Amino acid sequence: MKSFLAFLLAMGIIVTLGDAYCFTKINKPGESDKGCVLDGKVYPFGHISRTDDCLRCTCTQSQISCCSLFHTPVGYDKEKCKIVFNERSCNYDVVEKNDPSKECFVHSRVG
Repeated sequence: MKSFLAFLLAMGIIVTLGDAYCFTKINKPGESDKGCVLDGKVYPFGHISRTDDCLRCTCTQSQISCCSLFHTPVGYDKEKCKIVFNERSCNYDVVEKNDPSKECFVHSRVG
């Protein structure tokens, strides 16, 4: 029993640390009969693999649920490096402040 509880605790920690930022927006009645409106754009009902804002969403007649596709770097050399959002890859690049062509090592990210 103790092993099972330890396993559940470990899985809870892993899921919490690995989860991206998520939210749900309830659709307004009559807002759109073709899909869900997010930031002024209509997305079709069903699975949306990537929005303009780097979100993965599921749209139903009642709501849209989305999670970010990126994680924010927090563990890096903040004196030497800076973070830059890469819209093409939907991710943050961490580069040297003095030479942005050089990447910095990142040891942790949060969602």
